[in-house]
Amino acid sequence: MPDDESYELLGFDNVLLPVGVLGEAVGFYELAGFAVSFRPDGAGIALLKVGGETPGILLREEEFGYRPPPWPSPRVWLEVPDARAAARELTKAGIDLLDEPFAVATGWTVEIADPWGNVLGFTDYGERPELGRRP
Repeated sequence: MPDDESYELLGFDNVLLPVGVLGEAVGFYELAGFAVSFRPDGAGIALLKVGGETPGILLREEEFGYRPPPWPSPRVWLEVPDARAAARELTKAGIDLLDEPFAVATGWTVEIADPWGNVLGFTDYGERPELGRRP
């Protein structure tokens, strides 16, 4: 790790997810409860809001179509107040869960995948509220 003060990890900017068809991806993520922060015309990107933070999930249209990668996908987990309630809402919206909610060290998590194989988890801090955004 460099000693230079100008090289310091301050936090996340955006998490970029490649998608095949931007309009379809935006529709999928809106069903999952995300709001679009901005979507510049013709740029092939859309930024989804995550809480009150400026960084978010950046969807970027790529030329690869509808095939999940042949390797296990990285997972992006987002904090929610109650992962089991999130699972019910996602199911009600018509989004398939990868599995039933499962226990983790902080509480519960549920995961979904978009049509391009990007995996998002929704996790709560019910077992460790002091670590969450809402202690």
